[in-house]
Amino acid sequence: MSVFNPQKLSVKLIPPTTFAQPVEGRKYTLTHSDITAELFLDIGYVYNYKSINPKMRDEVLAEWKKDSHGCLNLIGKAYVDGGEFSQIVADTRFKILKKEMVTALNGIVYGDRQFYVHYPFLVDAPIFIHYLSIYPQYRQVAFYGTPRQFLNQTIKQPDLLHP
Repeated sequence: MSVFNPQKLSVKLIPPTTFAQPVEGRKYTLTHSDITAELFLDIGYVYNYKSINPKMRDEVLAEWKKDSHGCLNLIGKAYVDGGEFSQIVADTRFKILKKEMVTALNGIVYGDRQFYVHYPFLVDAPIFIHYLSIYPQYRQVAFYGTPRQFLNQTIKQPDLLHP
């Protein structure tokens, strides 16, 4: 992955999802091809588990959720390990996931940029990623800024909200 290239992103809406609905509970499944460097984003009411490679487990899942104050946040998760890998392998996976997360989030935010036309206040919502691991040093939550920051990096137009 490494550098986000919008031309290598494929976006699929899982019916009945549209670029306007749902808001809360809107789910993103981002996968990629190591061979072609393509990113594949599925947006829906559910995650697209069929697109996940069960051996690699290098997908990023994210969802719009309300916090304790009723504000929407984009909450994601990245699977480091569930005990099937040694600590050395988990360390390598964690480092790769951390390194590639900005590219993955670029794909999620840019791929759903039409959504922000309907809900412009969400461009300033926080993004948190939960790294899932049995090893405490890799089990953590990281703050990745807001969708606006990713849109500003990707879209070089005065008005970000109109694709």
